[in-house]
Amino acid sequence: MNKSVVTPERFASGMTLEQYLAYIGSPENLAREGFGGYLADGGAFGAARKDNSAVIRERYARARLADYQREAITWLAAQPGGPARILVISEDWSSDCRRDVPMMGRLAEAGKLELRIFNRDGAKVLGTRRPDPATGGAGANHDLMLEFMNAKNGGEWASVPVAVFYTKDFRELHRYVEFPAIYEKDRIRGHQQAARPGESAEQARERGMREFAAMQASPFFDLWASAGVDEILSGIYEKLTVG
Repeated sequence: MNKSVVTPERFASGMTLEQYLAYIGSPENLAREGFGGYLADGGAFGAARKDNSAVIRERYARARLADYQREAITWLAAQPGGPARILVISEDWSSDCRRDVPMMGRLAEAGKLELRIFNRDGAKVLGTRRPDPATGGAGANHDLMLEFMNAKNGGEWASVPVAVFYTKDFRELHRYVEFPAIYEKDRIRGHQQAARPGESAEQARERGMREFAAMQASPFFDLWASAGVDEILSGIYEKLTVG
């Protein structure tokens, strides 16, 4: 097994949630590229970064764990070898990060877990599916991302968010990537983006974006955020009790 790049020193270098919330609207962050769209080869191109600080702060302010979720993370954290730390890789332009990172904050608070957040990219948005630490540039954490790639359907993607749960001595217990299994995002987004009869490509794109924005403002985004927590809690429980 390859040695993890997550050392105690590297973990400690990440941002706390409070620091991350302040960073999102900072000139330093807004000077970085945001996500502009996908290329034909599955890569991405950059665009001017929007200020998502108000959106993420609002989601964090109203994020709440259910009673059973608070009780579950408290129980898990109290077990020998239970979760003590969460490493998160995030980019605020990602709707999945805006949905899940506030809930990771609430989960850390409830379980008294140490949380550290890392950007995936540097000044430029990642243009390929697989990051290269040698070309990521200052501020990029492509070596972290390589350790936690999203492997599915025979391929690999540098998906965000990533949330990795560790014991006190940095043994990995569970990793969560991008969205919960119950959220069939690819199928839903494919339907939203597909042209309807009589639509031009531009009309389909604009309508698809409106439908995606409406979905993010709907109760279903909160439902999927809660489902992500459930998936994490269940995975850690299985690790601790079954191995």
